[in-house]
Parts: sequence; C-alpha cells; structure tokens
Amino acid sequence: MREGPGPACHGVEIPAVFDLADTLDCGQAFRWQPVEGDPDRWVGAALDQPLALRRRGEKLELSCSQAAFDRVWRRYFDWEADYESARQVLAALHPVLAQAVAFAPRIRILRQDPWEALCSFLLSQNNNIARIKGLLDRFCRLFGQAIPGWDLYAFPRAEAVAALDLEDLAPLRAGYRAPYVREAARQVAAGQLDLDRISREPAAFGRQELQKLPGVGPKVAECALLYGFHKLECFPMDVWMKRAMGELLPGWLPEDFGPWAGLAQQYIFHYSRMHPERFEAKARAARQKGR
Repeated sequence: MREGPGPACHGVEIPAVFDLADTLDCGQAFRWQPVEGDPDRWVGAALDQPLALRRRGEKLELSCSQAAFDRVWRRYFDWEADYESARQVLAALHPVLAQAVAFAPRIRILRQDPWEALCSFLLSQNNNIARIKGLLDRFCRLFGQAIPGWDLYAFPRAEAVAALDLEDLAPLRAGYRAPYVREAARQVAAGQLDLDRISREPAAFGRQELQKLPGVGPKVAECALLYGFHKLECFPMDVWMKRAMGELLPGWLPEDFGPWAGLAQQYIFHYSRMHPERFEAKARAARQKGR
C-alpha cells in the first residue's frame, strides 16, 4: 500500500505484548497493510483516522501527535491492558495452548468501531482474509469519504449505506452479503439496533440482539462482540475453528478459557492458519485409512 505522510517521529514505548504483524494481520481487522512488505511498517485507517506506524527497537513511531495517540490510538490498541498476565494464564491451561501462545505471543485485541466490525464480519462470510481485505477496501473506496493526503478512505457510515439500494451496492461484488449489510445499516441508522446499549450490556444481550439481523449467526455475532464491543469472553467458532479445536483441544469449550477466551481464540486461530500442515497430514491419513 502507498503511504500517506510519513511518521511524525512521535515515539511511544511499546508494551511487552505488542507486535504489528501479529496484531494487525491475524484476522481481527482487515484494513491494515504492510508498506513494501516490511513487517515493521504498516499503514491503515480506523475510527475515521489514518495512521502510519513504524517499529524502531522498543519505540513505535506514529504519524500522529501525542494528543491524537492519547485520544484515539491508545484505546484502539488497548494499550493499558495487561496482556502479559493474560497470556501467562492462558499458556498454563494446556500445553497446546502454550504452543499457540508462543507462536504469536504479542497479539492484542483491537478496540474497533462496533459498526465497522459488524459490517466487516457480515462481508467476511465464506471468504479468506485476502479476499476480505480486497472487499473491504473496495467498500470503503466506493462508499467512504477520501482521507486527504492519503490513499485511504474512512469506513462508510451506517447512515450512508442505509441510503443505498442493491443496485448501488452491485459494484461491491459482495453477492448474497449485500442485502445483509444494507439491512444492518438501516437498523443501526434508525436506532433499531442500539450499538451503545450492546456495548453496555453483557455479551448475552448482544448475542440476542445481533442475531435478529438477517445474515448474522453465532459466528458473526461473536466476532462483532469480540472485536467491535471488546467482549473478551466471546469465542467465535466457524468451520475452521471447530476443526482446529477438534485437532488441538478436543473436548474444550469456550468457557474453559475464562475471561480471556477471545484472546485464546485469536491465538488458536492464528496458529492454526499458519500451520495448515497439521490438518493436512491428518486429512491424508484419514483418506488413506478409508481406501
């Protein structure tokens, strides 16, 4: 991705648990890209704000002021949370989980905008991460506001999407997902789906409310709650995660991971995605056995 303005040499101390690639490219957010393939330099946008980041040793350089970092990005990156203690607790639960934690030990759970998270995971259904990134980039370029000075766009607001019809959404090439996004936008814009209340209430309330929307099943609801509402007890389960759990932690349930279940899910998902050979070997053995 082409960068906008370079980092303003505003450096902040990096917490013990933080890695740009692990956090920004682990399947929880889709609008961050490395610059020229350099894992230490990333560019993206969130909460209507653009940001370029570069790691230099134990400092993180950002293209924003200290005030902007404190106002927007400190919370977005969940900067104050004690992930060091959380990963130690999770690693102690099971040797396989300890292995997953060790593979990408510096993942943090981003505090994303609830509407963006809900819309993103509606569009993510039955897609891989590369396609999701392309789809969301197209969505923002078609319907979001350009960010001056950057090759980036703000995420389209629910009110703007609610005003579209299906013909307007056709260039997005979202297929059956387009009506789901439009209906979600209409309900959010009308206040029928109260995102602020979902933020305040326990996760059980959010699961109930979100699954009233067309196209929102348990997996999309859990993703929205975890990544958009920071309900860390949520544990998204799709076909891939069910397969991973069956292979790595058979018999385990989301509640077995405690209050950091969402972080555990992220460790397991990322580890499994980056180690497909573990599952391919088992599938080959099963096919040979069936001959």
